[in-house]
Amino acid sequence: MIDLLAHNLAPVMFLALIGFLLLGYPVAFALAANGLLFFVIAVELSPYSDEIALSWPLLQTLPGRVLDVMRNETLLAIPFFTFMGIVLEKSGLAEDILDTVGQLFGPVRGGLAFAVILVGALLAATTGVVAASVIAMGLISLPIMLRYGYDRSLATGVIAASGTLAQIIPPSIVLIVLADQLGRSVGDFYAGALVPGLMLAGLYGAYIGVLAIFRPQMVPALPTSARSLTGSPVPLLALLLLAAATGAVAFWLFSGTLGEGAGVWAAVLAVVLAYGLAEADQRLGVNLLSELARRVVLVLVPPLALIFLVLGTIFLGVATPTEGGAMGAAGALALATARRRFGVRLLSEALEATTRLSCFVIFILIGSRIFSLTFYGINGHVWVEELFLGLPGGIWAFLLAVNLLVFILGCFLDFFEIAFIVVPLLAPVASAFGIDLVWFGIIIAMNLQTSFLTPPFGFALFYMRSVAPAAPFADKLTGRTIAGVSTAQIYLGAARFIVLQVVMIVVVVMFPGLVISEKPPPVDPATIEIQIPQPVPDGGESDGGIPPPPSFD
Repeated sequence: MIDLLAHNLAPVMFLALIGFLLLGYPVAFALAANGLLFFVIAVELSPYSDEIALSWPLLQTLPGRVLDVMRNETLLAIPFFTFMGIVLEKSGLAEDILDTVGQLFGPVRGGLAFAVILVGALLAATTGVVAASVIAMGLISLPIMLRYGYDRSLATGVIAASGTLAQIIPPSIVLIVLADQLGRSVGDFYAGALVPGLMLAGLYGAYIGVLAIFRPQMVPALPTSARSLTGSPVPLLALLLLAAATGAVAFWLFSGTLGEGAGVWAAVLAVVLAYGLAEADQRLGVNLLSELARRVVLVLVPPLALIFLVLGTIFLGVATPTEGGAMGAAGALALATARRRFGVRLLSEALEATTRLSCFVIFILIGSRIFSLTFYGINGHVWVEELFLGLPGGIWAFLLAVNLLVFILGCFLDFFEIAFIVVPLLAPVASAFGIDLVWFGIIIAMNLQTSFLTPPFGFALFYMRSVAPAAPFADKLTGRTIAGVSTAQIYLGAARFIVLQVVMIVVVVMFPGLVISEKPPPVDPATIEIQIPQPVPDGGESDGGIPPPPSFD
């Protein structure tokens, strides 16, 4: 019996960890306690199994493993991006964008839903925090959608799903954690996730468009009385065409001198021109632009500038993700100050929330380091590798099994827990199959995104439930009594978008080129020939030769 336990200690340890978690123990302490407990058991059982490579002196490595976590510069990006997101949410950026974009799309069927998706993508690219996006959009958009007759399950579903775009669209905290766990560059993860994230937002919009055509009663347009911003969108189109033409001319002029950076600087020039004209139109009272066009430009350009400050500098190689996060945090403070909404209370709340989340991540990571010390010492990684490599069907069976495992675990565990516990065990198997780890990480990130929507522990559902009225309430504008939103309706709405997310996962699996950029063919070192120039025999110097050494006779 002891021999059997010694040879199968790895699966027993993994099952024990699941038991700790199901009993409700905090994840960080469950990981650390499980690792220390089985370290003791493994040392005692080491005489019975050659697979156990643990001894008491190995415990002396724990302080070094903890210090490695504290020295990890990649993880510094997490508090920066968290702070940036909370400052932007507290300063009312989400409220301004939602109101403006809602007015822009208001005349269209499904316009409010389109606005929520667009704003969800913008907030994802500026905050990277799911809670801030879902709560802000739920508080602002849901009462309006209920007031004008949107289907309740659809309204809650589109808000929750759009908020989870912060999981996959850079600067996502999930991508930072996965890059750290898989040993790849955060910049590569950001570049790889950008296209799938935008495609997912486009898929949400396409679904709303189909409903607007075939089920218009679910997504009615805003009545004329609800549109507070007056004017035609035609001046906005004219301004955008002028800015685009300016950008095209600038790109043609800059392409010869700036190379790959010409497109970026041309876009910057176009955006600055549009914003400057809108600002001048408002301050000088020229009124060439309609109120709607002017408001759209003045509200949307600052967050777009912040996106460029963060992601543009990272993609151009000017800044590391940590430095980009620091600039983003400074930019968020500047935006809040410009809106005259910066104060001691906002700063205190942002710092408190940032500290709480950062400590949560660090403690889980420290616990996972203690767990992995024991798990790897009993050859647990070998057990996991043999388990997946033995699946019939090869790489496709592995990808299917991983996605099913992550999806099921996402119903019960937070994405941090999955990233720190499961992903390090799967990475060696993916490498053994020859899978690109950036592509593999993006697949897992998109799967983890569904964990925010899957009952019973989907966090986006909790956030949605906290802001959605459960009982009938009196509408402040019309005075009508509006029925509340049930938990079942929230779950039903989330289920619609879980299906869309699964479709997008399949697309990313089938088309790796969406994530992995084309790379030059590998160079075979055996074909490299190094020629060393030889000295000329008569002591002279010829083309390609080297002079003889000086004589000191």
